[in-house]
Parts: sequence; C-alpha cells; structure tokens
Amino acid sequence: MNVAEHYTYRVAWSAEDGSFVGTVAELPSLSWLAETRGEAFEGIQRLVEEVIHDLEASGEPVPEALADRTYSGQFVVRVPPEVHRQLVLDAAEQHVSLNRLVSSRLAS
Repeated sequence: MNVAEHYTYRVAWSAEDGSFVGTVAELPSLSWLAETRGEAFEGIQRLVEEVIHDLEASGEPVPEALADRTYSGQFVVRVPPEVHRQLVLDAAEQHVSLNRLVSSRLAS
C-alpha cells in the first residue's frame, strides 16, 4: 500500500506568495508552491512520495495517515475551573450529561 495516497492534502491560495500552496497534514514541514491548484496538488504529492522513500531508505519511521488511524473517541481537555462550573450548570439546565453537552458543542 502506498501510504502517501491516504494522506490529508490541502491546496490553498497564498496571497503572500502569489501562488497556490500544497500542504500535507501528516508532514507539516512540507509545502509546494505552483501557479495552478492542480500543479500544487501534484507537486506536494510527488514531494511526499520522495520524502517517504528517503525515510524508508534511512530506516526512519513513516508517519501513519490520519485517515488510517483508529480513534477511541476520548481525549482530555483542561479548562479553567470557572469554565468547568459553567459547563456543568449549562448541562444541568439542559438535562443532559456534561459529556453530551461538550460533545455537541465541539461538533457544531
């Protein structure tokens, strides 16, 4: 399997550079500038494939694609005590659990 095909690519216009910039979430230090959106996309894909080849050749780990990872659905977030208190009050007033309240706010 070519892991690079599963990576998360994005192409956006960069006013600063006056061109399109292609990026990849799994390797955030990489980017590719081009005159067209398609060229930026193709360029960043080729660059990623070269970097993966170099990583494999040197025995370094290749980042797993975000799309291929499994997620537990749990993560810890630290908030100030006042925010925690307000969230608990909001949840109580809405007759839902704190977890359900926070989950719905994150999803919106």
